[in-house]
Amino acid sequence: MAASRKTPRKPAPKRTAPRGNPAKARVSPAPSKPAPVTARDWIGAARLRTLPLAISPIIVGTGAAIAVGGGFHWVLALCCLVVAVSLQIAVNFANDYSDGIRGTDDHRVGPARLTASGRVTPRAVLFAALLFFAIAAIVGIAVVIRTQHWWLLAVGAVCIVAAWFYTGGKRPYGYFGLGEFFVFVFFGPVATVGTTFVQVGSAPQESWIPSIGVGALACGVLITNNLRDIDQDRIAGKRTLMVLVGKRVSQVLFTVFMLVPFATVFVLAPFYPIAWLSLLVLLVTLSATLIVWTYRTPRELLVALQLSSLASLAWSAFILWAYVAV
Repeated sequence: MAASRKTPRKPAPKRTAPRGNPAKARVSPAPSKPAPVTARDWIGAARLRTLPLAISPIIVGTGAAIAVGGGFHWVLALCCLVVAVSLQIAVNFANDYSDGIRGTDDHRVGPARLTASGRVTPRAVLFAALLFFAIAAIVGIAVVIRTQHWWLLAVGAVCIVAAWFYTGGKRPYGYFGLGEFFVFVFFGPVATVGTTFVQVGSAPQESWIPSIGVGALACGVLITNNLRDIDQDRIAGKRTLMVLVGKRVSQVLFTVFMLVPFATVFVLAPFYPIAWLSLLVLLVTLSATLIVWTYRTPRELLVALQLSSLASLAWSAFILWAYVAV
């Protein structure tokens, strides 16, 4: 009988001893530290794209002062611009702080906020807000001393209080659907007519009429911003006007606000013909409106927000041109 062939057995794999001390539990590697905050992050938190909303009423208000024969008081106009821009930046930092500590910004769609990201302490963001509030207050006081209109101190104080309580305090009015109303009032008539009054000591219709358009465009920008975050705000309990009325009504409101400035043109243009050229800005506002009605993802509304902000600046520049050209 032939000997059976034995198949060679494979050598057993070597058991390698576990590395490290087996008495110690395995610990997952520590999460990577967030990147250090840069000046670019702070500039982003200031949201410079919203500054046209602060610049526009100063442009229109100064144009109205020139139109009624008051002349161009560049120092006072520049001071009004510093106050408006400083307040806008202060509001942006204050919103970053207030929404951040409440957790409202934890799942927002737009650019990350400093407080919510945890990369900056809330105290630092609050300090930035108070710094720009202080700049606005100091320059505003200088304007009051120069013009001797002491009652404007009360107006300035109300502006600062309104800016803080938009999202600050225990019951911020921005959380109860009143944001658009206050934005219209303070970015429209208050800022525009106030700029004219500081320079000429009166509040002519050349200031009041276009202030409606400036305020409407500012409301449009806010609607776009809140419509973008409508789902996150609803979850966070932030009852903006968009949350209260819903998406469809918000789209209708945005359309109305984008058209209001051009209605005022029909009142101004018979006396200041170049104002007709501001109708060219309809190309921008209609583009933004088309996006608001057809967007599929909230991020698409960022473009509409930028277009609305640009439209505010462009429309105001045409009104200034119309006033100066007469």
